[in-house]
Amino acid sequence: MINILSYLEQTAERLPGKTAVRDPETSCTFRELEEQARRIGSALAVRCPPRSPIILLMEKSVGALQALLGVVYAGCFFVSVSPEQPDGRIAQILKVADAPAVLTDRPERLQNLPFSGTVITFAEAVEAETDKLLLEKIREEALDTDPLYCNFTSGSTGTPKGVLVCHRSVIDFIDCFPELFGITEADVIGNQAPFDFDVSVKDIWSALKTGATLVLIPKRMFSVVTELLDYLCDSGVTTLIWAVSALCLVAQFRGLTYRVPTTVNKILFSGEQMPVKYLHLWQRYLPDAHYVNLYGPTEITCNCTYYRITRPFSEEEQIPIGKPFPNERVFLLDEQDHPVTEPGKLGEICVSGTALALGYYNAPEQTNRVFVPNPLNAAFPERIYRTGDLARFNGAGELCFVGRKDFQVKYMGHRVELGEIEAALNRRPEIRSACCGYDRNRNRLVAFYDGEIEPLELKKRLYGILPTYMIPGVFRHLDRIPLTANGKIDRKQLMLTETGGGAK
Repeated sequence: MINILSYLEQTAERLPGKTAVRDPETSCTFRELEEQARRIGSALAVRCPPRSPIILLMEKSVGALQALLGVVYAGCFFVSVSPEQPDGRIAQILKVADAPAVLTDRPERLQNLPFSGTVITFAEAVEAETDKLLLEKIREEALDTDPLYCNFTSGSTGTPKGVLVCHRSVIDFIDCFPELFGITEADVIGNQAPFDFDVSVKDIWSALKTGATLVLIPKRMFSVVTELLDYLCDSGVTTLIWAVSALCLVAQFRGLTYRVPTTVNKILFSGEQMPVKYLHLWQRYLPDAHYVNLYGPTEITCNCTYYRITRPFSEEEQIPIGKPFPNERVFLLDEQDHPVTEPGKLGEICVSGTALALGYYNAPEQTNRVFVPNPLNAAFPERIYRTGDLARFNGAGELCFVGRKDFQVKYMGHRVELGEIEAALNRRPEIRSACCGYDRNRNRLVAFYDGEIEPLELKKRLYGILPTYMIPGVFRHLDRIPLTANGKIDRKQLMLTETGGGAK
């Protein structure tokens, strides 16, 4: 297989009348999805050369999925951007992507943004005539290394980084992902992630490959847990491939006491460490579901390791991140680039294999900083990605995530892993969510938390769990820990507030 659209075409041939995707307003079959995508692709292909980026400025919906696939039919790659993002963020993405066109159902959103390319409305594109000969020519000239999508993540310089991923990397991953976890055409996948977050890659392409139905869950439902659970139950969702924070949110707001989605039999989670107390809560209500911990940054196409949860965990334990996916090599390097294999020793997680992204779009220096030659192999060129994440092997030889290299700070003469402090905080039964930061200006550790315990009492309870030098000097009790658009803890916002003197 060279082009990932083959998943859609094969399934549309096999299951033409089956519902492919639905949202609260509408739905379409696999055949309709293919036909609409071909129309949109034809409208785009006469305006944009192959291998060029097209900005998809739409909230996730059935129409947005049709548009996304239309971009791919045009031989281009999509850059999904939520219209709800701030003007400044969208403007930065437009500048870096330098795309010839924007495909949108909200053209007015571009009025105050610096874009001089072609604006194509969804309504216009979806009414186009399919140009079969043009689409065939584009497909004949395509390579499996052509870009498929570019997801923008936050950059350390303040400019978003566009992670560029090709067809081959996604095909390599999706060819094994549904089979490993038993996803079939009988499944209904409840999509939590927005289309600009790579968790959605697993939802979309698993559904198109297997013939499973994709149910798009609006973002607003994660603010009203009862509505969310009604939607999951009424839709007959069987599979959740969610960010940890989304699963924790349901647990924190006691959603499962309201209604249990009894059809759910697979729960796969990633993005952050899952607090065992929240895993226990889900297991209590869905004891027969299969639970899997997934790990991996955007730069390696979704995930590079997985761990099936087949044994009980105590709340003091950490869930391992497991073993590599097929055709991926995952290993640890120390600060001298020596391999780390012994239990307990920290190393940086490094990955090699087809799943690696092409790099960062229009950012060669950033690309060359982390996509580097394998220092363990001087015999022939071998590219690896240095994740910046730290891990160690436990006594059973299982790989366990520790935290980011940039979350490791020197404090009171000791190297301190902020992730270890967070894990200790999140194990407390009184805590709903917590994270830890380092205020360099004041040389102090700061804990932020949402929970039913006073700061002084929480500090006391950490003694005996953590060394004294790892006990934060400041505890900030918040009504709610802020999250990014992708559902991860917004550490940057917390620390900006803290260093600006606004936290209470």
